[in-house]
Amino acid sequence: MVALALIPEAISFSIIAGVDPRVGLYASFTMAVAIALTGGRPAMISAATGAMALVVVSLVDEHGVEYLLAATILAGLLQVVLGALGVAKLMRFVPRSVMTGFVNALAILIALAQLPHLVGEGPLVYVLVAAGLAIIYLVPRLTTAVPAPLVAIVVLTAVVVGAGLTVPDVGDEGRLPDALPVLGIPSVPLHLETLTIVAPYVLTLAVVGLLESLMTAKLVDDITETTSDKDRESRGQGIANVVTGLFGGMAGCAMIGQTMINVRVSGARTRLSTASAGIFLLALVVGLGSVVAVIPMAALVAVMLLVAASTFDWHSIAPATMRRMPLGETLIMLVTVAATVATHNLAIGVGLGVLTAMAVFARRVAHLVDVDRVVDPDGTTSIYAVSGEVFFASDQELIDAFDYADDPPNVLIDLSRAHLWDASAVAALDAIERHYARHGVEVEITGLNDRSQELHRTLSGQLEGAHA
Repeated sequence: MVALALIPEAISFSIIAGVDPRVGLYASFTMAVAIALTGGRPAMISAATGAMALVVVSLVDEHGVEYLLAATILAGLLQVVLGALGVAKLMRFVPRSVMTGFVNALAILIALAQLPHLVGEGPLVYVLVAAGLAIIYLVPRLTTAVPAPLVAIVVLTAVVVGAGLTVPDVGDEGRLPDALPVLGIPSVPLHLETLTIVAPYVLTLAVVGLLESLMTAKLVDDITETTSDKDRESRGQGIANVVTGLFGGMAGCAMIGQTMINVRVSGARTRLSTASAGIFLLALVVGLGSVVAVIPMAALVAVMLLVAASTFDWHSIAPATMRRMPLGETLIMLVTVAATVATHNLAIGVGLGVLTAMAVFARRVAHLVDVDRVVDPDGTTSIYAVSGEVFFASDQELIDAFDYADDPPNVLIDLSRAHLWDASAVAALDAIERHYARHGVEVEITGLNDRSQELHRTLSGQLEGAHA
């Protein structure tokens, strides 16, 4: 099932990148087999993807496919280095709302990718797609021994071929390879100018590939209720891209649509399923290319529409959920979805989603500093009790909370329920002391916890001018 779903996608992504369909098909084979051995998330499918294809369009157009292969190898090496450095741990800073937006955007993109196979193709194609969806829906009610999408593909292919119907098929998407990929070194000049040309693409490919793969791995973790080794997955993605480039394939990463077919639709859980997808793909396009070529695209469109529907988090847009969810969380999700769908670039969508989450978080925590003032009964001391997190987003709020002109000669600042996080927090306390000094008021700071005390002791008096 996954192999069949990979074929039209790999061909389409090759066309996007401006290369021969074989480049995408070989990439899908080598990526799947290599990641099955080296990756950290069993059952996740990696292959040539649209996001990676979009990155290299101008590189191929200006310099040719050999530079694409060189960029693929170097991007893989960079991913190995990033994996060794533990960059995957940064995934913990991706909020759940961004993850939800990521999933919903992927579902929308999967559905939108099917439109070219539907629009303008005639009513018969729509009938076949509807029939395919009906088969996929009804077969599980009769038996689960065979994947329903596979039944739909076989039945629709038999009907189309048997009845002699003229509809678009896989063969129309591009010429399928008739030989195995061959190991080789990209034919590019080995000097600094070549590195200068490919460097921006290498960096983008490495980051986009890891981001998509780690987000997909996290999604599979949630679906299967298991954990995976994200550092190993990062290194595995790099190794797989190196192997792919050496065998004449374009850069790839995890594919959400095919992964959902493998994990959610087919119930796969092991590395063998990933390796099998790659092996079956090669066998189908090389050994059974003439058979695969007659599969109607309508059958694959039906499968991918099912994948899109099952991938989308419908609960996230239910009216009851929307009413309960804080406005900021909904905004983060919508920004992620809108940016991803508008640019067709998951990295941009997730990046903007994370930035929006940071802004929402900063707005929330900036108001988490509370200052209560009590004047001693004898009128000689004001006691300020500070609670909350003091850092660059809340420092000014803290400074503005004191009554510098009207306080008595002594001020006690109790920070036992507060925490100093950065230099801005220390600079704020220094500024408060300076303001009071101008009025001849003595300030005593008390109650700092150990880490805050160490930060204050180290930086106090060294940040003159930070808050004039």
